[in-house]
Amino acid sequence: MNTSATPVLFSSLALAQGRQIGIATLNAEKTLNALSIDMVRLLQQQLQAWDRDSNTVMMVLQGAGDKALCAGGDLQQLYRAMQAHHASPQRDDPLANPLALEFFEQEYRLDYQIHSLRKPLLCWGHGIVMGGGIGLMAGASHRVVTESARLAMPETAIGLFPDVGGTWFLNRMPGRLGLFLALTGASINAADALFIKLADVHLPHAAKTSLFASLQEQCWSDDIACNHRLLSHVLQASAGNFSSGENAAGPLRRHFDLINRLCSSASLEQNIAAISEAGNDDPYLQKAAANIRKACPASMRIAHALQERGKHLSLAQVFRLELNTALRCTQAPDFAEGIRALLIDKDLMPRWQTASHSRSDSAWQDDFFRSLWPPHRHPLRDLDAEEKAIAA
Repeated sequence: MNTSATPVLFSSLALAQGRQIGIATLNAEKTLNALSIDMVRLLQQQLQAWDRDSNTVMMVLQGAGDKALCAGGDLQQLYRAMQAHHASPQRDDPLANPLALEFFEQEYRLDYQIHSLRKPLLCWGHGIVMGGGIGLMAGASHRVVTESARLAMPETAIGLFPDVGGTWFLNRMPGRLGLFLALTGASINAADALFIKLADVHLPHAAKTSLFASLQEQCWSDDIACNHRLLSHVLQASAGNFSSGENAAGPLRRHFDLINRLCSSASLEQNIAAISEAGNDDPYLQKAAANIRKACPASMRIAHALQERGKHLSLAQVFRLELNTALRCTQAPDFAEGIRALLIDKDLMPRWQTASHSRSDSAWQDDFFRSLWPPHRHPLRDLDAEEKAIAA
């Protein structure tokens, strides 16, 4: 079997009494395991099957190779679809790009599914975890980061916005850190991932083999709640065997008070000016300021507005809002231009149509949030039913 052509590899670890641990491995090492629509479909089916299988006690999600869990969505095919859409007579209709609708709808459905799984899911956050990769990791019940973990939501650099539930999980970070990360796309190391609750345990990547061996030795049961607790215990015990450095504060924690001040205004323009002019000698803040100067102005306005709009929304409501906004971004020119500049031509010189924040005012941004469907026809309308079933 040619496993290199298989987008996701599925395997299992055998346990006593016929039980097993299901393992899903994103298998696109050359593209840093960029998330494709084929990956999404395969994960949806297998995670659901394992969650329902009485012999599967827990699941693992990891990436092939040593460089990344997942560097984000695979945007090559989406870029071509946007080019064709923009050249068509239906270019003003966001729903006239069926590939974009399928990609974002199914990606968000998978992210929501991960949040909703009954059984434990261990996500191994090694190396690069960005954009769509964080969408996969954020909802996992147990999230490990390693010494090389670098997490980020860099969507404003390509003309999109921090999606995959970012409107929800960025809003739940301490202080104004979520807004800072949404605007700047700044990276997060393992220590800060723990601080902002995007990860639960810090382990060295070399510990994975011994961890899996330990998991095989445990006394798993048919009680899902007990299995959740057991996995938590094994992870904490494993972390106690290593000096992981997780107690050393990362840059977000070190600069927590300053970042709160920089992002304290209700005005997007004032927040951008404060971050851009922070200019102290810290390389982390200098890079964040550089990022914000290069980011798409329209994307920053959308990201800022979504953080405000999403404060009191449920997870299902957030995904519905983000699907609407993502499709409008595919219809607008900046998203395709950002992909061209950073991923296709790689000239790193995007020509943003909305070249200043003053042009992307609140009236302009409202178009991005206006629903494309009546509530009873929204593609993700059924997520509420799943949410109620989980609560029951």
